[in-house]
Amino acid sequence: MTTYLFPPDFWWGTAVSATQIEGAADRDGKGKNIWDHWYEMEPNRFFNEVGPAKTSQFYDRYKEDIALMKKLGHTSFRFSISWSRLIPSGNGAVNEKAVQFYDQVINELLAAGITPFVNLFHFDMPMAMQKIGGFENREVAYAYARYAERCFTHFGDRVKTWFTHNEPIVPVEGGYLYEFHYPKVVDFKRAVQVGYHTMLSSALAIERYRRLGQEGKIGIILNLTPSYPRSEEVERDVEAAKLADAFFNRSFLDPSVKGTFPQELVEILKQYGLMPHVEEGDKALIAANTVDLLGINYYQPRRVKAKETPIGERPLMPGSFFDGYDMPGKKINPHRGWEIYEKGIYDLLMNVKDHYGNIECFISENGMGVEGEEKFRDEAGVIQDDYRIEFIANHLRWLHKALTEGANVKGYHLWTFMDNWSWTNAYKNRYGFVSVDLENDGKRTVKKSGWWFKTVIENNGF
Repeated sequence: MTTYLFPPDFWWGTAVSATQIEGAADRDGKGKNIWDHWYEMEPNRFFNEVGPAKTSQFYDRYKEDIALMKKLGHTSFRFSISWSRLIPSGNGAVNEKAVQFYDQVINELLAAGITPFVNLFHFDMPMAMQKIGGFENREVAYAYARYAERCFTHFGDRVKTWFTHNEPIVPVEGGYLYEFHYPKVVDFKRAVQVGYHTMLSSALAIERYRRLGQEGKIGIILNLTPSYPRSEEVERDVEAAKLADAFFNRSFLDPSVKGTFPQELVEILKQYGLMPHVEEGDKALIAANTVDLLGINYYQPRRVKAKETPIGERPLMPGSFFDGYDMPGKKINPHRGWEIYEKGIYDLLMNVKDHYGNIECFISENGMGVEGEEKFRDEAGVIQDDYRIEFIANHLRWLHKALTEGANVKGYHLWTFMDNWSWTNAYKNRYGFVSVDLENDGKRTVKKSGWWFKTVIENNGF
């Protein structure tokens, strides 16, 4: 009996990104991106020194992988185009071999009855663009918009669902605040400028897409993290949670959906001399080019309390304005150290319904990274990942509740299809429906969760 039934056209599938699955990092004319460069400079920063060239080899094995996706019943699949593969210098000539590769992937998906969702930027700044400042430099926002337009003109006859950025706050945090992405800068003011130009680049790409009139939809994918106060009864805790929300969610959510930046955030940036450089006409451009569709990546909540010490001297960080709160008794994924809080997915969807015009949205990532999954392999070689089945089912129950209460949520994508290379973590934690055996020529084996998800898709529920 199906207790949780989803609409007949619900989008079931998975998400991946170019750098994390393609491999072939220096083949067929691809230019270097910041990950290729950083790995060359400091391989020790990557788990077991596994770099972006040794990923899941989708570049060579996309046909077999898409056939497996079809076998597992996927109706949609989100992947990203590598800017440095398509335009090796980030600006200028297009690499025809890259056009050919992405053409083949798109055509293969369509032939398998799988709708391609294409994202244009997933943390992989071309090194040539980073050398002139990456998104700190306004020129790079314009170069990105030209790259986006090239993608629309090459692939837009078949691709009708586009996204400008995935988790745009992550390169800001990782590259310009907390040192876990290249260029490892720690500077709040520069971070704000990068975030602002990223948002500008998104609006510029949307403007170009609409001008082409291709009759598809264009959106953005944001990692939204509900901010919960330590106590709803303590006004300062509630204020702290609102501030955390402005920094980490609304900074990109508001301009993407409403075309404006949150006032509380602007006031703080002004007060502390952190405002980005803005040009005439930017405000109107961002206001006029909001998204058609919102992808929501949800992994864990953020729990905060009022600041216990004065904000103090520089260096300022977003965390200078509130304190984290470690809630006793929370459920944890011990491998990743992240809290598992399924109701967060419902709270996010209801917030989008109530405060963002109930824009069309979907869960574009949700998932569970587990280290050492080999120990759950049975005699037949199948990983018995019941913990992942439980994780997905519990999130889907809350998604279903939001759906029945009127949230305009159209689908669910797991991160990820097959175990992939995960930035500095490489293959430490595994997230896929399909295991990838790196010691055995990247052999693919469907995990128990992959077969379970197939039945969910077949029944359109569980």
